[in-house]
Amino acid sequence: MRDLTRYTRVLEIVGDTMRIRVPTGEGADVAVRFGDLAVIEGTEGARSLAQVIDIDREDVTLQVFSGTKGISTAATATFLGHPMQVPFSENILGRVFDGAGASIDGGPDLSAEPRYDIGGPSVNPAERRVPRRMIRTDVPMIDVFNTLVESQKIPIFSVSGEPFNPFLARIGIQADADIVVFGGLGLIFDDYHAFRQAFEDAGVFARTVMFVNQASDPLVERLLVPDMALAVAEKYAVEQGKRVLVLLTDMTAYADAMKEVGISQERVPSNRGYMGDLYSQLARRYEKACDYAKGGSVTILAATTMPGGDVTHPVPDNTGYITEGQFYLHSGVIDPFGSLSRLKQNVVGKETREDHGQIMNTMIRFYSEARDAAQKQAMAFELSDYDRQVLKFGALFRERFMKLDIALPLEEALDLCWVTLAECFRPEQLLMKQTLVDAYFPKEADGPLAAQ
Repeated sequence: MRDLTRYTRVLEIVGDTMRIRVPTGEGADVAVRFGDLAVIEGTEGARSLAQVIDIDREDVTLQVFSGTKGISTAATATFLGHPMQVPFSENILGRVFDGAGASIDGGPDLSAEPRYDIGGPSVNPAERRVPRRMIRTDVPMIDVFNTLVESQKIPIFSVSGEPFNPFLARIGIQADADIVVFGGLGLIFDDYHAFRQAFEDAGVFARTVMFVNQASDPLVERLLVPDMALAVAEKYAVEQGKRVLVLLTDMTAYADAMKEVGISQERVPSNRGYMGDLYSQLARRYEKACDYAKGGSVTILAATTMPGGDVTHPVPDNTGYITEGQFYLHSGVIDPFGSLSRLKQNVVGKETREDHGQIMNTMIRFYSEARDAAQKQAMAFELSDYDRQVLKFGALFRERFMKLDIALPLEEALDLCWVTLAECFRPEQLLMKQTLVDAYFPKEADGPLAAQ
C-alpha cells in the first residue's frame, strides 16, 4: 500500500472537511480519484477514515467520517487507492453493518471476507429485460390496487409521525423476495431496534442484510449506506440470480446529508438549500433497480418523508420524476388516489387472475363515489338509495382493505372484493364483464341488496 500513498500537509480545516495539497506533477506516486478513501493520522496517533469529495487541481477536499475535532494542520493523509468497499459472501446474511461497512452486531469478524467497491455505474440497458413479474406483499392496497413489480423503484411518500417504518418492515417480512437488503439512514436507536426485532421475530433475519446509519453516527456515512445496500443487492442478483428487495429509509435524511456536505464545501444551493445535482444523485441510486436478463432482480422500495406534507418539496418532487409511481401514506392508511404503480399493467391480468384488472377498477370507482356521497351527507343533502349503497361500500372498503395491519394473499383479497361488492350492490350495478360476474360474483351474498 505504501507505493499508493502520499502524506501531505493539511491546508485548511472547515467543519468536518479538510483540504490538503497532493502534488500531481512528475514524480507523484498517487492518483487521487473522486470518492477514494484516505486515512487521516493526527499528531497524537489518532486515525480516522475520510473520503475524497472534491478535487481542484492539486487541492483535494476530504470529508472526515468522525469529524475533524482533534485534527490539526500537522496531520497527514494516506490515500488507499480505492473507494469505500463492502463485504460480500454468504456470511453477511443475518448481519448488521454501519455506514463504514463494519459489523455492529457483535458477530464473528468479517475482515477476511471478499470486499467490493460501491457506487459503480448503473446496468447497461442491453442487459435489462422488461419487468413482468409481481412481488407479492400480502398488503391488499398494494397487491390488488397498485401492484409492486420486480425491478420497480418506488417510494413511500409520507410525513413525519406516520407509521412508514413499521409498514416498510412489514413489507420486508411478507414480500416474496429471496433476499432483503435494508438501508437505514439517520435512524434513532429505537427505530433501528424495531426493524431488527421485527425481522428476527418473523424468522426472516437469516435472509436479511442490514446497513444502518444511526442519528448519532458520522454524517458522511449516511451518504454511503444506499450505495452499500445496492452494491450487495447487485452482487446477489447478478452472481446468484436472487430476487432482491432493497428497503431504504429515509431518503429525505439522505438528501439532507448531501445538503450539509454541500454547504461545508461552500457550494451554491439551488432550491431550498439543496444542491443543484440533487436529481442526479437520487437517480444514480434509484436506477440500480433492474431485472437482469441473465440473473435475478433488484427492486427498490424507499420511504421519503415530505416536510410539512409538501409534495412539492425538492426531495419528493425530484423523486417523483425518477421513480415509477409512489405509495402515498397518510392518516395511517395508503391513499388509493394518491398512490400509483406505473408498471402494474405489466402483470395485472397477465400474471395474476383474469378478474384482477376489472375488480381493481370497479372497487376504486365505487370508493370514489363513496367519498362524494360522504360529502353530500356532511353537507346535509338528501341521500338517494344509491348513495347509501356506496356509503356502506366505502365503510367496508376502509375496514377490509385500507388498514395497514391487514395481511391477505392476492387471491383471497380478490375474493373478498367480490364478497364486498355483493354485500352492497346487485350484479347489474357493477358494470363489469358478464363472464367475470358469472364466474366470481357470490351466488349467495350476505347483504340484502344482492338478493333483490
